[in-house]
Parts: sequence; C-alpha cells; structure tokens
Amino acid sequence: MNALREALQIWYKNHQRDLPWRHTQDPYHIWLSEIILQQTRVDQGLPYYVKFTQAFVTVADLAQASQQEVLNLWQGLGYYSRGRNLHATAQQIVRDFDGVFPQTYQELLKLKGVGPYTAAAIASFAFNLPHAVVDGNVFRVLSRYFGIDLAINSTEGKRQFELLASELLDSANPALHNQAIMEFGALQCKPVSPNCLDCPVQESCQAFRTDSVAVLPIKLNKVKVRKRYFVYHIIVDPFQNLAFSKRGPKDIWEGLYEFPLKEFDQLQNFQEYVSNKEMIGAKFKHVLTHQHIEAYFIKSAYNEPNPSKHQFLCLADLETHPIPRLIDKFLIAHRHELF
Repeated sequence: MNALREALQIWYKNHQRDLPWRHTQDPYHIWLSEIILQQTRVDQGLPYYVKFTQAFVTVADLAQASQQEVLNLWQGLGYYSRGRNLHATAQQIVRDFDGVFPQTYQELLKLKGVGPYTAAAIASFAFNLPHAVVDGNVFRVLSRYFGIDLAINSTEGKRQFELLASELLDSANPALHNQAIMEFGALQCKPVSPNCLDCPVQESCQAFRTDSVAVLPIKLNKVKVRKRYFVYHIIVDPFQNLAFSKRGPKDIWEGLYEFPLKEFDQLQNFQEYVSNKEMIGAKFKHVLTHQHIEAYFIKSAYNEPNPSKHQFLCLADLETHPIPRLIDKFLIAHRHELF
C-alpha cells in the first residue's frame, strides 16, 4: 500500500495535466468541473468549464440564471439532466445554505445530483478532507494492480473497491492522492493500450504479472438499448422562420427545442411513413447510452399550426434556444436546403 501510494504521487507530480480547477480550492469551481466532466472527456469539458465560470462567476450568479440560459451554455455536452441538476443545485445552495457550499461529506451528499464520488471529490479537493474518490479510473487502477476480478458494477464489487480505495488513501494528503490515482488511470493505466512498459508499478502489478491487463476490470453488461424512430417535420412560415417545439419532462432532451416530431416504435411503420415524403438528406443516426435513435427530416407544408404546439424561430434565435446535438448536426449539414 505504501509503495503504491508513494509511486502514484511521484508519478503525478511529473505527469499531471495543467487544468484550471487544479489551481483552486473554491468548492464552486471544483463542483462545476466535476459535474461537467461526468461522462465527458477532459478535452471536451474544458471549454464548457471556462464558459460557465465566465458567465456565472459565483454560485449565486448561476442560481439567478434561467434554466434556458444554463441549457444553452450546456448545449453539446449531452446528458442534459446534468445541466438541469447543476442549475437546481445552485438554487438549493443559495436557498438552503445561504449561498455557501457545504463543507462536510455528509452535507455535500444532500445536494441534488451529488453522489458519493462527487461529494468525496469536493470534500478532498476543496477542504482536504480524507475521503477516497472512486471513479472509473480508480476502479481500473485498483482492479489491475491488485488483480481483482470482482465486477466493478456489482454490489459486492463496489463495496470491496470502496473499502480498498479508503485503505489506500493518504489521509494526510487526500487531495493530492485522489488527483494522482485518477490522473494515473486517465493517462497511464488507460482502458485501451495502457502504457505498461513504462509504468512505475509494473513489477508489483498483478494484472501485468498474470497477463490479464486486457480483461480487467470486469464489468457486468446490464445496458438494455431502446431503439427509437423519429420523423422531424420541417415547417417554414412565410417569414422564413422554422417551427420548433420544446421537449417536455421525463424523456431525453428535456427543455430543449426540436422540430415538430412524430415518433414510431416499429422500424417498418417508420419506413412506410417516410417512403413517399420529401426528405432532406439521408437518415441520421444518434447513439445515446441507453437509446439508439434513427431520424428522418421531411419537408411539411405551412398550415398555420396551433401556436400552443409550435414556436416559429429564425436561425439566429437558436443562440438563446438550446437544441439537441441531433438537430444541431442536421442544421450544420442541411441549413442551406431548408428555405
């Protein structure tokens, strides 16, 4: 344990990336970075972190913004529930904590959208409290180094890895330790093609010694993919504005704007419906974690649609009306064909 702990910290001091949230102990900035980087690569999330910290200097500024303003800045990151939770949590901090971030792990867990990992990250990075972070990088490092073949997403596996991470934690330097092990997993002990030949803990790594690096960590496949078939109607009014609808709650892209939609459950019905329609471009495919979407975009006549169902916007309006990535990709490819 001591040898691994020391090796990780030495490696980190020599290889760490220069990231803005590592130059602060402000819990607001640390929380922002953690929420943005959930299910997002650092290179993709970094520009969003900069945009959010510039637009909302304090948590109170974020709380005072409208949800639409927040989602507009979030556009392109995906998993929009994170953006909605970000806004709701800022309001919760202002309302329930007088605008001051909670300073204990247990209090942090009371925040909306903050689970054990995020609470441990904020507690250690902002307040240097001895709580071990356990994310995908940490699971991978521990599984390989100690040769553990328990599934990381099983109840028993999670419990064992959390106990092991806590045992390994450098309680005197928890922030440094947590950053070190996560960065080691992100850059050195990568999911694919890890740099084992130039690894400081190669000789004591069980996965390397038993030639099991490629199979660890083990994860149970529990993802059930739902297939959805979308037909978007492109409706243009006499003023060259496009019809949009705002997506409702309890589904993907809540609160975002899209073209009027007709959805099908069956591929055959979907194909029959579009077979004699004037389509714009080819079929678009959009892959989410639990859903695969196939979408066609077709031209439809302007027949004075019910104003309560549709809102007509010019393309410039989309600067302040957030849209799903699928709609954005379509507009980039076929904007010139709409009018």
